Amino acid sequence: MAQFVDGPVRVTVPATSANLGPGFDSLGLALSLRDELEAQVLPDGLVVEVDGAGADGVPRDGSHLVVRSMRAAFELMGEQPPGLRLRCSNAIPHARGLGSSSAAIVAGVVLARALVAGGQLLASDDALFDLAADLEGHPDNVAPAFYGGFVISGREDGHWYAVRAGVDPRITAVAFVPPTGVETTVARGLLPESVPHADAAANSGRAALLVAALNGQPEHLLAATRDWLHQDQREPAMPETLALVRRLRADGVPAVVSGAGPTVLAFGSADTSALTARCPAGWSCHDLAIEPSGAILL
Repeated sequence: MAQFVDGPVRVTVPATSANLGPGFDSLGLALSLRDELEAQVLPDGLVVEVDGAGADGVPRDGSHLVVRSMRAAFELMGEQPPGLRLRCSNAIPHARGLGSSSAAIVAGVVLARALVAGGQLLASDDALFDLAADLEGHPDNVAPAFYGGFVISGREDGHWYAVRAGVDPRITAVAFVPPTGVETTVARGLLPESVPHADAAANSGRAALLVAALNGQPEHLLAATRDWLHQDQREPAMPETLALVRRLRADGVPAVVSGAGPTVLAFGSADTSALTARCPAGWSCHDLAIEPSGAILL
């Protein structure tokens, strides 16, 4: 029977950007924008407190995504606590393609393991990542949220895998975040069931080039972030996003739709002032570093 630790545990989890152009459902990058969460076992009941980004739109009961993820991790370890208190301080925008749901899931499973005495023995990192990816349904955001950095992920023989790759320290990123979001289910619903073989071949070549570009050859980032599979197809749900991507790329800026959108992620160098100056009216702009660390217990 599991034993629970005394006192609260705290975790911080980064925002993420997935796809990165051609790496649909397989490439993801952790960014230096973090949610912070705290959890504690109670004698009974459930208390959920939320402030910051998206606070007005999330439930305060057992349907909260972090709570559901914690419950799944406790189930994996064989014991449910009698009660829980959860506090979330959110910095990651919701429904904007910056991995807010993956951050919530990763935070939940990591918090749950930390609340169980000997949790590392009951749930390894591999098992916890596998559970998080199962809960999300795809690994491209969960992997960098869990492990940090630039991660190539997928599924093989019934299990999820995640392989970290290097990132050139010269590379930074700017996120252009529009005022209204797009639900992932809506964005995914616009994708065709099949694509021409030539488009798939071109996309796979650019995805391979992107790994090399991020890992020390950033001069190839513009070519490496070209996509054929999902960005243009999602334009009906986010026309202003695709318009900004095209304007930036026409000027030589490696810009992509972040995740399912509608945020635009643009790669830059140390001085991003010229890039941030291009933020559209009404949008917010985040000057970000590539975050080498994933979920961190505080």
